Amino acid sequence: MSGACIRPGDRVTLHYRLACLGEEIANTFTDNEPETFRLGQGEIDARLEALLLGLAPGDQRTWQLDPGDAFGLPDPALMHTLPRADFPPETEWIEDRQMAFELPNGQSMNGVIREIGPENVRVDFNHPLAGLPVEFEVRILAVE
Repeated sequence: MSGACIRPGDRVTLHYRLACLGEEIANTFTDNEPETFRLGQGEIDARLEALLLGLAPGDQRTWQLDPGDAFGLPDPALMHTLPRADFPPETEWIEDRQMAFELPNGQSMNGVIREIGPENVRVDFNHPLAGLPVEFEVRILAVE
């Protein structure tokens, strides 16, 4: 295990906990399965990555992030109206349901069904925590 401080491009192994409005969203401390990722590759939000810079193995920190500081503010341009006819006929229409959407490049993106009409559905492609206060806790295990 290296004692180096985290810099852009480093491979980082850590435990983290993410909570919003008193509800735990994710917690690798309890499942004992740390996350490993390379800083700057887009695997976690850049605003959260920036908080990790300068930390070293053994460091543990908790941040209270204001609405918009963790996952940004909701962007109206990420709300889309899509024809129901573009979906498979067996699609179950449930408001606030998260669905995976295939992009033209073959990748997928999650969206949340916000409104269901007879011809169209309104889908929100913002991050589910956009615009909400977030608590972010980490313990750095390794930096390579």
